[in-house]
Amino acid sequence: MSQTQAAGRPYTAWPKDALRITFGVIWLIDAVLKWLPGFRAGYMSVIMGEAAGQPGWLKPWFGFWIRLQHPDALFLAWLVAAIETLIALALITGFARKTAYSAAIAFSLLIWATAEGFGGPYTSGASDIGTAVIYAVTFAALLALSYYSGPGRLSADRYLEQRISWWWRVAEVRHPAPQLAAAASPDDTTEGLPKRSGDLEARAPQPGCPAISASQTTKE
Repeated sequence: MSQTQAAGRPYTAWPKDALRITFGVIWLIDAVLKWLPGFRAGYMSVIMGEAAGQPGWLKPWFGFWIRLQHPDALFLAWLVAAIETLIALALITGFARKTAYSAAIAFSLLIWATAEGFGGPYTSGASDIGTAVIYAVTFAALLALSYYSGPGRLSADRYLEQRISWWWRVAEVRHPAPQLAAAASPDDTTEGLPKRSGDLEARAPQPGCPAISASQTTKE
């Protein structure tokens, strides 16, 4: 296959959309579990349990978050469930991707630094670094994909950017490249077909040669 044919091959966007939608379904399942009464009942106990096993140099950090959340623990549990639901819906629909991915990175790192206790790799018996930090890396990868490939076909942003001129600021990492016009201008076409410069040069009379009329060309 020649380089020209390879360059002209259309870009397949469905793997990127499939990754985004699959990840969104995972987040939606996790969000549904957050709406159950058991999560609200054990919200503070999870954070306090993580704080109990932390080294002394991290006690002030977890003490701050416990004092901040304890008075409004029920409200914050509802808020976490709502945020995860919004992130899941944004992933599945491809809505406001840049804003959603950036907010999800910050949210995942916050969960990792509080409810997951940084994964506890510095404690004895630790076997992993937590799942929320892996979520943050996945969102960063989706953000990088959107930078290079733009909105996917199965994306609400693709529809909104065609109708709202400023929506790319919410959805895209960079301004989308303007699409080049495929059709040539009427001055450069004859009966809908573009003229070729080689044909014009071949039909032009050369110096010292008599010009050939249109009738002579037809007879030949």
